[in-house]
Amino acid sequence: MNQHTERAKPVVFTRLLRLLLWSVILCYLTAGAVVTFNQRWFIYVPPVYTARHMDELAQSANLERWTNSAGEPIGMKRLSPRQPAQGSVLILYGNGSCTVNCAHYADDIQSVALLDVFILEYPGYGDRAGSPNQNSLSVAADMGLEMLPTNRPVYLVGESLGSGVAAHLAGEHPGRIAGVMLLSPFNRLTDVAQYHMPVFPVHLILMDRFPAEDDLRRYHGPVGVMVDGRDKVVPEKYGRSLYDGYAGPKRLWEFPDGNHIAIMETPMKFWREVLDFWQANKVSVSK
Repeated sequence: MNQHTERAKPVVFTRLLRLLLWSVILCYLTAGAVVTFNQRWFIYVPPVYTARHMDELAQSANLERWTNSAGEPIGMKRLSPRQPAQGSVLILYGNGSCTVNCAHYADDIQSVALLDVFILEYPGYGDRAGSPNQNSLSVAADMGLEMLPTNRPVYLVGESLGSGVAAHLAGEHPGRIAGVMLLSPFNRLTDVAQYHMPVFPVHLILMDRFPAEDDLRRYHGPVGVMVDGRDKVVPEKYGRSLYDGYAGPKRLWEFPDGNHIAIMETPMKFWREVLDFWQANKVSVSK
């Protein structure tokens, strides 16, 4: 009886190990399926408002609606108080933001230059219809660029997720873009997503990849990059990788004590430096 019991112990233990292993595998596959089928829920966090609320927020921020040729709102704008403007700046914001949260860019940029500021609203953000994904954001950005004046320079400012959209525009329309400034950017979204979810094969399952470093290879104008040393959302190594891989005129702004999209100096000084950098590396643009 005792011998039989002793022989049964290893068998029971082996079965328990197999059961545990299969349970772990099943849990992993289930979690992987949840991540795969809900990945855009993890990537995009759009604030949603009614049209009336957006208008109220815009009025308090001294912004006005920016519309397309059909009269449909595609973002917000604030024209330079003195006209004619010297150029246009297109703001491409980061995740969790929307146009009315970006009035500070118009405040800061227009304090140092006579530039019209346009802020693109992404599909599914604010009160704009649609669903956010790489294609819808890229199409919206392409259409927004088409609505900007063609007789003056166009500059791009992209923050975080918006840096991928800005890189797309620069690569797709290099002749239209006079300069780019990327705040807390990444080289490609797949690398950042893999950082946040290291146990999953993100490079295999991610649908929206935003390959910024590939897009910028088709652009040859001035590109500024700002990185923050304490950035946990997009760690600075990804912005540095983008900067190191760019072959055109470039400048790096480093803020070791900054968090995500934190400009750790006075905005007037920072944007004056950015504008000087763009001007010092001026490129001819096509209409």
